Amino acid sequence: MDEEEKFPLEENQSHKEEVIKNGFRGKILSPFYWLEMLSKELHWRFVLGVVIVYGINQGLGMGLSRLSIQYYMKDEQKLQPSEAQFYSGIIQIPWLVKPFWGLLTDTVPILGYRRRPYFIFAGILGATSMIILSLDTNLHLVLALVLLMATSMAVAVADVTIDACVTENSISHPTIAGDMQSLCGVSSSIGQLIGFASSGFLVHFIGSKGVFGVLSIPIGLVILVGIMIRDPFIRNFSYKQVNEKFLDAGRALWMALKCSVVWRPCLYMYLSLALSLHLHEGMFYWYTDAKTGPSFSQEMVGSISAVGAIGSLLGVLLYQNAFRNYPFRHVLFWAQLLYGLSGMLDLILVMRINLSFGLPDYVVVVIDAAVSHMISRLKWMPLLVLSSKLCPLGIEGTFFALLMSIDHVGTLSASWAGGLLLHTLNVTRTTFDNLWLAILIRSLFRVLPLAILFLIPNSDPNAAILPTEMLRKKRSELTLDNDMEITSLVTKIDHNTVIH
Repeated sequence: MDEEEKFPLEENQSHKEEVIKNGFRGKILSPFYWLEMLSKELHWRFVLGVVIVYGINQGLGMGLSRLSIQYYMKDEQKLQPSEAQFYSGIIQIPWLVKPFWGLLTDTVPILGYRRRPYFIFAGILGATSMIILSLDTNLHLVLALVLLMATSMAVAVADVTIDACVTENSISHPTIAGDMQSLCGVSSSIGQLIGFASSGFLVHFIGSKGVFGVLSIPIGLVILVGIMIRDPFIRNFSYKQVNEKFLDAGRALWMALKCSVVWRPCLYMYLSLALSLHLHEGMFYWYTDAKTGPSFSQEMVGSISAVGAIGSLLGVLLYQNAFRNYPFRHVLFWAQLLYGLSGMLDLILVMRINLSFGLPDYVVVVIDAAVSHMISRLKWMPLLVLSSKLCPLGIEGTFFALLMSIDHVGTLSASWAGGLLLHTLNVTRTTFDNLWLAILIRSLFRVLPLAILFLIPNSDPNAAILPTEMLRKKRSELTLDNDMEITSLVTKIDHNTVIH
């Protein structure tokens, strides 16, 4: 067959494939085509790594852990709502030092390998901590918090490597930066959905400590990521250089933070999260209260969280298909406004207004969970894409970890401020008279970030944000030499929530 005959056949085959993808069958299979596209652009090992870390370890793990920790603090440790919320913030402290984990994985190889040992260490530490927590009876609160913090640290260490991979790929593939964050969000949301849907039944049948034992499996799978990645062996590494590398990386971070296009969005990210006061422990205690609240069972509380995970997934899909090409400021304005208004659904519930209209508590709670989580995710997605575009070349992983730690500091501030508000208004295990006032104050605080929205760039989300010189510099010029480059999950190429 000559060349003239070959080309028409190839064109016909391409035309048939295009017709299939655009037809009804193509619509159904579009998620698979999307994954195929990402696998071709970024390699299937990268996609699998994201699914394991975000979908199974963080998503499924968070879905199983949140409810079990809440019941563990309430029933086993006998804590007040404000105390439980304070200690839930303590558990997240390892996430506040993500830049440190990023610097370690970037600059300090172990036994000649830079990535593999950290993944394996994270898997072993997290699985061991969960097993001890599940087997030990009458565990002191301090030791329980240490074990939960160790698991949180394990998840954070695994997360920071994937963050580096996603960020580096966002710079090298700017047109699919939103797709990569959508992959992370979809994986996390599906994992959360499965975890939340099963958490209530598991807590009911095997108890909160039994669920901790089950949690050793998702975190243990991180070891597989460590085995799977291709991590080149580093010869003749001098550990005397580590201190110098840390100082160089610190100077590079400071230089980037002094840039106005970087520090302004960072300030907005922190304030928008810190002002979104968290009252989740107060609502949880009210949900399960037999006198004042609706006295939801463990299964019902788990199903409510599962509906929230569906809402999060819808938020990711909504951003991916409708808003990813809109300017960041435009999306954040409406998302932040709706986020504040959605908090009023809790007010309707706690004041029992729904009962006067014949609406059962469970129906209102389900609607609240779906709407609030969808809007929250829709608000969070553009911030993730923006964060991935603020990272200078050469310190992508460390700088993205710094941005995420800022977000975790904001979340911790919101959690502790919410706990202080519950304590101030005397919301306890059995007293909920002022819970409505706490909800009203929280809803008002949620709309305050609209006043500082000017800190967010109003640019095309598919375009580069950093100055050209920060993207063109060689890695050695950014203080991290070629040996300190972010290595990938594959040969060529290699992203909040986390146990809550």
